[in-house]
Amino acid sequence: MKAYIRSAACISPQKTFDTGGFLNDITEYTGTRLTVIDPDYKNYIDPKLARRMSTIIKRGVAAGKKCLEGTGIDVPDAIIAGTAFGCMEDTITFLARMVEMNEEMLPPTAFIQSTHNTVAAQIALMLQCHGYNNTFVHKGISFESALFDALMLMNEGEAHNIIVGATEEMVDASYKVLTRLGLYRRQPVSNLELLKSEAKGTMGGAGSAFFLLTDKPSPDNLAGLSAARTYYQPDNIEKAIVDFLCEHSLKSEEIDLIITGRNGDIKNDAIYNTLGENIFKSNVLANYKHLCGEYPVSSSFALWLAANIIKRQEIPEIVAERGVASRPIKNILIYNHYQNKYQALMLVSAAD
Repeated sequence: MKAYIRSAACISPQKTFDTGGFLNDITEYTGTRLTVIDPDYKNYIDPKLARRMSTIIKRGVAAGKKCLEGTGIDVPDAIIAGTAFGCMEDTITFLARMVEMNEEMLPPTAFIQSTHNTVAAQIALMLQCHGYNNTFVHKGISFESALFDALMLMNEGEAHNIIVGATEEMVDASYKVLTRLGLYRRQPVSNLELLKSEAKGTMGGAGSAFFLLTDKPSPDNLAGLSAARTYYQPDNIEKAIVDFLCEHSLKSEEIDLIITGRNGDIKNDAIYNTLGENIFKSNVLANYKHLCGEYPVSSSFALWLAANIIKRQEIPEIVAERGVASRPIKNILIYNHYQNKYQALMLVSAAD
């Protein structure tokens, strides 16, 4: 069943929230991680409530609430989120206090807000949404799992308007651990040069992107979400992509734009190079991780990008890798993998 992206909101290391522009004012970072640009949260959250919220919760709530602006929908039928690490800041705070206070007289707030489903729950509390509420913690495919759930709910007629999204934060502790594991670079680099200077490791990132999915076609919709598929260490991803497109009566040359998860890491980008020389050799290619950084649910940024490209019929120069669109952009394929294990495909189409 095809769902429609009615609206989208994205908080990222770029100016993607509360702005009328579309990646025309790029922020450059030099280092090994990107910093999220936080909006003025008092426009979306009561300051008294915001004081008790960690940063990741404020990001998720603001993005989720913004999805409803101008849609005529006050309360969605369901709220679904995806995250790999959850509320790391609160988790670390709680564990540190356990040690400092010898496990006695611990304040419960940090523990309550450290659970992975806190963001989706807070959105529901603020919207007074008593419907279906779920959070998926499936590592590098957490966001796609949330999309699956939303599509199934719609297919079964259980919900018609669903807020679905993903959120992740980068704290010093997790950044240091992932750097030691080789995920991030040890030498500083500009994010605008990241994809041109392939080496071991990439740049860390974080962000929050939420979407209002609906089963109702409308000229106001941004785009359509035709399908999504996940794989765990597939034997032949090239064949899997061809089969995925065949299931939807498409060939690779009929895809107007391919958005890949290239991130500047030699090992990570090898499969993208191979596909670019084979089944994607005639396609227009684009990348996005040099703008948001690498994190488990970064594909939510890619979906925000794809939906806006289809709606605006414009590929920002900053994301273009190869080729120029010579026809209307009706079908976009997003292919991303996380640490060469968790792989996912999303097929985004025109809303009509």
